[in-house]
Amino acid sequence: MVNVIWLFFLVAGFVAAALQGRIDLMTQAVFEGAKTGVTVCFGLISILVFWMGIMRIAEDAGLLRKLAVLLRPIVRFLFPDVPKDHPAIGYIMSNMSANILGLGNAATPMGIKAMQELQKLNPDKDTATAAMCTLLALNTASITLIPTTLIAIRMNFGSASPAEIVGTTLVATMIATIAAIALDRWYRFRSLRAAGSTKPPKG
Repeated sequence: MVNVIWLFFLVAGFVAAALQGRIDLMTQAVFEGAKTGVTVCFGLISILVFWMGIMRIAEDAGLLRKLAVLLRPIVRFLFPDVPKDHPAIGYIMSNMSANILGLGNAATPMGIKAMQELQKLNPDKDTATAAMCTLLALNTASITLIPTTLIAIRMNFGSASPAEIVGTTLVATMIATIAAIALDRWYRFRSLRAAGSTKPPKG
């Protein structure tokens, strides 16, 4: 669906430029966009490498492991239908830890592995389980202590104070996480109630 949307934008832009006789502007915009993309990527590399190095030090020092231990009770509460010692739990905690520290690039592979493990527990392979929906919601709206990527982008575009968004980002992601958890609990409750109402009466 995303590919269709982007194709529509490209075709619409080309048609609009052709009708107005301004193909030259479209060509210029394409090359300027490509140049900006490359510039932004190079600007992000140094910042991401720095923070990935910091996180590797934190991992070797046991910080991520301690954070995962702190998250274990929360994960057990959020994913009650996943067995306690299942591999998915470890991947979920790693995903949440990376997201909290603003390492989206590191969180993505852990989230994919967690989804793959959750799929093994799924009795209906064509329908997402409640645990899979919970993970998706948390991964999308995770609390972020240090928005590394956003700071890097702001630095790359010459922001006078690129780290000033830390406080507002923390508040925004906290609200988003609370909303995601509340909606997840509500949908789980509604599903359980609907399942209970469809059970045949006893006796």
